[in-house]
Amino acid sequence: MTKNIAIIGASGYTGAELIRLIATHPDLEIAALAANSKAGQEMAQVFPHLRHLELPRLVTWEEIDFSGIDLCFCALPHKTSQEVISQLPGHLKIVDLSADFRLRDPAEYKRWYGNDHAAPELQKEAVYGLTEFYRREIAKARIVAGTGCNAATGQYVLRPLISASVIGLDDIILDLQCGVSGAGRSLKENLLHAELSESTNAYGVGGTHRHLGEFDQEFSQLAGREVRIQFTPHLAPMNRGILATAYLSGDPAAIHDALATAYADEPFLEVLPMGETPSTHHVRGSNFCHIGVVADRIPGRAIVVAALDNLTKGSSGQALQNANLMLDLPESTGLMLAPCFP
Repeated sequence: MTKNIAIIGASGYTGAELIRLIATHPDLEIAALAANSKAGQEMAQVFPHLRHLELPRLVTWEEIDFSGIDLCFCALPHKTSQEVISQLPGHLKIVDLSADFRLRDPAEYKRWYGNDHAAPELQKEAVYGLTEFYRREIAKARIVAGTGCNAATGQYVLRPLISASVIGLDDIILDLQCGVSGAGRSLKENLLHAELSESTNAYGVGGTHRHLGEFDQEFSQLAGREVRIQFTPHLAPMNRGILATAYLSGDPAAIHDALATAYADEPFLEVLPMGETPSTHHVRGSNFCHIGVVADRIPGRAIVVAALDNLTKGSSGQALQNANLMLDLPESTGLMLAPCFP
């Protein structure tokens, strides 16, 4: 039976990516699209690459009749998402792509995002949306909080290694390159072509990047002790993609084996043969994440490199993967499309 879907925040990059993925999903029908700033427009006006699809006209989210909607994706900025979701019907299944329900402790949300939590009661029922590690909880959840794209990439590298106790926990360094679409579609001076092209820069340096809140929460819970990693993201002059490089202490062969074992049955996590490393080109436009392990020249040290598409596996693809579980559909439905290369 076809499930009816609504997308709030359809005029952003993650909203467009959701539409692209759902367009070929055999069991989902887009019944409503909301984008308050562009209400009244056709999607073809906002995203001409979707012109071939028959899609509902954009409306404000308040205009949507949710009585016939099975699941709603909310692709709004943080703070706005809490305010909107708190007004949606209580029966509605929701996948939130913002940061608003990722951190379980409202005090931690205020610390990292600077606002009081607007929906603390809803926070209690929200499940963290890293599918491969929370799929049982996600399948039963009403609200699922999508992860940060940087946070997802780092966790795919580090969670199996922390669980298997094959790396030192006090000297983890994560260096990450992220494409410009990770900053959203809003106009920003530093994202102008003349400012960004032929350049790259670090940001959130010294422990200020908000996705550290997710790393702190998830790694410390996993290890049963406080884990604080060094993390520096860099804005790269590419449209989409994340390449994360982790510098770790531990036996490289044991690290590779732990990752290969953890992801042996995962449809979207590919661990490369020992010594190979991935490229963002190899996963572009797909829901796959490729991970490679290389032994460092220093004994007892390893380098792990992961690549995923920030808009797909890092956000909208992950959201659809979670929605499939919530709607009791096969998890990989609509998501096995091959990467676009070159």
